[in-house]
Amino acid sequence: MSYNLMREFADSWGLLVMALFFVGCIAFALRPGGKTRADQAAQILFKDD
Repeated sequence: MSYNLMREFADSWGLLVMALFFVGCIAFALRPGGKTRADQAAQILFKDD
């Protein structure tokens, strides 16, 4: 692959893929059942105290 071909791909589809990945990560973090698991994960450090 040449540099120009890779840059053309990144300009067109690469940005779209990264934007969709970002939106997916935000949606995963803000899903309805996520608060309970996030609270449990936050308390792991203090479990043995």
